[in-house]
Amino acid sequence: MAHALRLAARGLGYVWPNPAVGCVLLRDGRIVGRGWTQPGGRPHAERRALDQAGDLARGATAYVTLEPCAHHGKTPPCAEGLIAAGVARVVTALTDPDPRVAGKGHAMLRAAGIEVCEGVLAPEAARLNAGFLKRVTQGLPFVTLKLATTLDGRIATASGESRWITGPAARRHVHLMRLAHDAVMVGAGTARADDPDLTVRDMGAVPQPVRVVLDSRLGHSPDSRLGRTARAAPVWMLHGPDAPKAARMAWAETGAEVIEVSADATGQVQARAALQALADRGLTRVLCEGGGQLAASLVAERLVDDLATYQAGALIGADGRAGLGALGLAALADAPRLTLRETQTVGADLFSLWSFPQD
Repeated sequence: MAHALRLAARGLGYVWPNPAVGCVLLRDGRIVGRGWTQPGGRPHAERRALDQAGDLARGATAYVTLEPCAHHGKTPPCAEGLIAAGVARVVTALTDPDPRVAGKGHAMLRAAGIEVCEGVLAPEAARLNAGFLKRVTQGLPFVTLKLATTLDGRIATASGESRWITGPAARRHVHLMRLAHDAVMVGAGTARADDPDLTVRDMGAVPQPVRVVLDSRLGHSPDSRLGRTARAAPVWMLHGPDAPKAARMAWAETGAEVIEVSADATGQVQARAALQALADRGLTRVLCEGGGQLAASLVAERLVDDLATYQAGALIGADGRAGLGALGLAALADAPRLTLRETQTVGADLFSLWSFPQD
């Protein structure tokens, strides 16, 4: 199952709105087939493993990181495929919460006389597919907030200079993070200040994440890097009801998808509404790369799941720009307490991955 989970991880960022699943077929003590969900979500992991195994699948044990699907979609149910191949035993990590499955796959296998063992490495599987699970159960994507700061928590000097706080190794590491997410998201302020590209670069020919900008009035120029490359890699512009019609048309002409969501009393795009719109369109994992006000709104509304920090060995001081906007906390007891998952040096910088408490 651990091997199947490693295979499943290869699909992260490539398979939305589907889960990233891994499958290993074992017969007489050796692996006869293995597979993982392919880009775009098809074919499924089980189908890949069965095709590789051929006749050797008969009598084998299938280790699958998620309950095999039981419904007819673009392909036949994987549970039927396992039955037809003559698999003797199926070991799974998680039950699929999708109402179209939700135990039906396990039931189908048992009804065919196949032994089913559930719950193997369930916490690890739930962590790997946290985005898919959250979208299905809560209608929201899994959100990772990325901050690159100095040791004193600054992301730029008082004048706005920020390139580059962290070194080249850390920036390459960020590209690996983008690769494992369905979308990269920034706020309008960051888009205007940095004119970012937000693509994965220097990683070969890979599918690009959706590039998302929350821009209430669509003030970011369609002649920006995002606008000029919208037909080469997807760009979604999320705006409020008051965005001018001319700006909507100008962005649509670039090839970007223009999406209206609700706004708050100040006219700013509501963070929760924006994330719900992304989930409605199939996104399961979103990497937020700024800026400080967007980050603060996501944290304040408890919409962030993981915090990825890159700390450079530099100091800017109190006149620099903070990595996180005001949270309006009245007491220290109100501050969210995060759990450290991982820390490592990346070049000259320190990378840490933290998880927010879950309600």
